[in-house]
Amino acid sequence: MNNTLLWSFIALLFIALVWAFYKRYKMLKDYDPANDSDKLVILTDANFKRTIAKGVTLVDFWAVWCTPCKIQGPIVSEVAEELSDKAKIAKLDVQTHQKTAQQLGIRNIPTIIIFKDGKVVQQFVGVKTKSVLVKAVKEALAG
Repeated sequence: MNNTLLWSFIALLFIALVWAFYKRYKMLKDYDPANDSDKLVILTDANFKRTIAKGVTLVDFWAVWCTPCKIQGPIVSEVAEELSDKAKIAKLDVQTHQKTAQQLGIRNIPTIIIFKDGKVVQQFVGVKTKSVLVKAVKEALAG
């Protein structure tokens, strides 16, 4: 009896893992930057310095071909929905706007930099959770 219960539990766990991987795959496959939040500021080499010059700005440096960026993108959109009235939440495509990325020494993506009045306050490399990003923006606003 105990053996049957154990195998049932293992089978259920296996099914849950397969389902989780499938959902992650579907999210990555279906990610389209065009579906990002309307509150997200799209940066270019031309508007970058002007945009970060005043106030707090979170910038997600990303590229279309970058798989971790496809995970980070929707998270940054959620941050924009929550904090756009307090700070600018923005994205810069490093493939299209290489000049700015090179000037800042962006070598790995996704990279997220939080600026306050044009100066770097905090920098993250790799995928970060919404709570980490919200906390960092709020710290920059308070400091």
